[in-house]
Amino acid sequence: MPELPEIEVTRLGLADRIAGARIEGVRLGKPLRWPLGVEPASLIGRTVLRLRRRGKYLLMDLDEGLLLLHLGMSGSLNFGDGPLPDPGAHDHFDLATTRGGLRLHDPRRFGAVVHAAYEDDPVARRLLAGLGVEPLTDAFDAAAFHAGLRRRGAPIKQVLLAGDLVVGVGNIYASEALFLAGIRPTTRASRIGAGRAMKLHAAIRNVLARAVARGGSTLRDFAGPGGESGYFQLEANVYGRAGLPCRVCGTPVRMLRQGQRATFYCPQCQT
Repeated sequence: MPELPEIEVTRLGLADRIAGARIEGVRLGKPLRWPLGVEPASLIGRTVLRLRRRGKYLLMDLDEGLLLLHLGMSGSLNFGDGPLPDPGAHDHFDLATTRGGLRLHDPRRFGAVVHAAYEDDPVARRLLAGLGVEPLTDAFDAAAFHAGLRRRGAPIKQVLLAGDLVVGVGNIYASEALFLAGIRPTTRASRIGAGRAMKLHAAIRNVLARAVARGGSTLRDFAGPGGESGYFQLEANVYGRAGLPCRVCGTPVRMLRQGQRATFYCPQCQT
């Protein structure tokens, strides 16, 4: 599943190219997770002002309204300078603009493109209101993060994945951040002291920033807007390395299931 770094890589690859473009055509393929919410023809003539990110959502501000784009489990956005080629079976949304064509490719169709009149519109709030603080901004405060952990009795890995305390720390990056902080993923969040919370706060920012710099992680489906792969997975310390020696101490990395998600950790380095 594309996580925050993959969405940010996508945004960075698209933002300057599509800003200022005027929409000339819209094509819908098979139904996605949620309906578009307006007649596609009503978007023709609108101008793209900018492309932002909130958690795992891309927010495309138009001169009238906005589009919220989510890549779901397997989606990717591709942008080309010329006309879009004929759509394939898994191409479910096309936006033809004066600067090129934007296409959502999503084999599993858990992604979505949703129109909202404005960001406080109930349609947008339903998707965005429960999201936590952005981890790569100054709003991600270490003391507030620790205070939030103190109120959570669930295992720390599950708290990170929930996204209501800090947004966008998905499965890959939660495992990696917990390894850097030396915290076992099954530790109750409320039992993490101030010092360890500070280390985890720094580790989350470190891991996510490095992942963005490496183009995200390409495990199966993800590709950037130009079709490029991400390379962060090649330097992962624990994720996907069950049975292999820890890069720090040599102990075999273990895997366990938490909430039907695979969690990887070093039993020696993480306590």
